[in-house]
Amino acid sequence: MVLVLPDGEAVSARGPSRLSYAAALPLGRTLARAGRQDGLVVHGVRYRCRGWNGADAHLAADARWAADEVVRRYGDVPVCLAGHGMGGRAALRAADHSAVNSVLAMAPWLPEDDAAAEPEPVRQLAGRHVLIMHGTNDERTDPELSYRLAERAKRTNRDTCRFEVHSDGHALRQHHAEVLALASDFVLGSLFTRAYARPVADALAAPPPLGLRMPLAAGFGRSLRH
Repeated sequence: MVLVLPDGEAVSARGPSRLSYAAALPLGRTLARAGRQDGLVVHGVRYRCRGWNGADAHLAADARWAADEVVRRYGDVPVCLAGHGMGGRAALRAADHSAVNSVLAMAPWLPEDDAAAEPEPVRQLAGRHVLIMHGTNDERTDPELSYRLAERAKRTNRDTCRFEVHSDGHALRQHHAEVLALASDFVLGSLFTRAYARPVADALAAPPPLGLRMPLAAGFGRSLRH
């Protein structure tokens, strides 16, 4: 099962954004098509509201609720949380749900480092397969913040890697085909224990900073069967 978590906003009580859901459709459709023969099911998560809203962390709470629904409807199946932007943060934060075996965080929105505040948690990522990808020209969410989080996560969870999509922005549109191919390879490898493509396997095995600043090569996925 894959739960796709759309982007959101830092603070808002408004209902979910149609644009964010539309932007998440290509990822969901690509994953569903890639995993159809293996019985992969993909669902988009519809938030109660579009805001993270501080300590309430509404989007992460909605992700956990969705994972509970998966267990209720489908039983004991492994779940991948795949999110973009604020949905990426929700995927990372909700990884403590017992059904979650992997997290795909694309251009995750993360708070600025603040010495007076608790850092974004990473303990919940232990025992999960984690892939973060971020465009180096992202002007909405700082790629350096996702690197720092990945660096902290890697200390306790060796199954953490991060890919940099050079010259791409927040929406990851410039290298969209490669981004979707990387997402598919990681998700299918994590949920069905397939062998990852060589770049993913190398990124997971490499120590920081190499495995956390792995460049997404042009043409990635063209030779992959899925």
